Amino acid sequence: MRIALLRRALAARREGRSAALVTDLETGAQTYVEDGRMNGDLALDDATMEAVARALREDKSRTENGRFIEVWNPPLRCFIVGAAHIAQPLTQMAALAGYAVTVIDPRSAFATEARFPGVTLVTDWPDEAFERLKPDRRTAVVTLTHDPKIDDPALISALRSEAFYIGALGSKKTHAARLGRLREAGFDEAALARIHGPVGLDINAVSPAEIAVSILAQITAVLRR
Repeated sequence: MRIALLRRALAARREGRSAALVTDLETGAQTYVEDGRMNGDLALDDATMEAVARALREDKSRTENGRFIEVWNPPLRCFIVGAAHIAQPLTQMAALAGYAVTVIDPRSAFATEARFPGVTLVTDWPDEAFERLKPDRRTAVVTLTHDPKIDDPALISALRSEAFYIGALGSKKTHAARLGRLREAGFDEAALARIHGPVGLDINAVSPAEIAVSILAQITAVLRR
């Protein structure tokens, strides 16, 4: 791998951008691809570019027609706002699915190592945490507190980011009131449509673990779509 292309790939991943490096296995020629733009000495036809897009979407390197497509996606991240009961199984399931999980809750009595062993805990207010963590297109955001003082700042920050998934726990009535507050905060209907609320797929979930399954399933559906 040419050092210049490697540096570009590493920088893209570090900055939350997706990229791919395509190498001709016979000649060694390479081209770097990011956001449909190409840089390198290997010409890529439409079929190869479609294969690159598919590899990035599926997050899996592959060989196609004698060319190795190496995926350089940034890590998947899941920011869970609210150290609620549902957050406990959700953190475990999301980690198993390959996400780097962070639980954000200013209520330090809830966000404890005893309740979330081995999980990254942040006790800042969500908007302050998001300013530092910078949700990107590889980030899912889930709010679980039912408390507008905590959930609303998180949702506002998430809507201003490129997070690929935003979900909010609550009944239809709670979600309608939430959308009303966000409209007053200046968000239009296109922005509000990004929020999955009530969060999760409708599988008649009852227990915290079942609700966590429905949330992670919805996150997966959005990611793979």
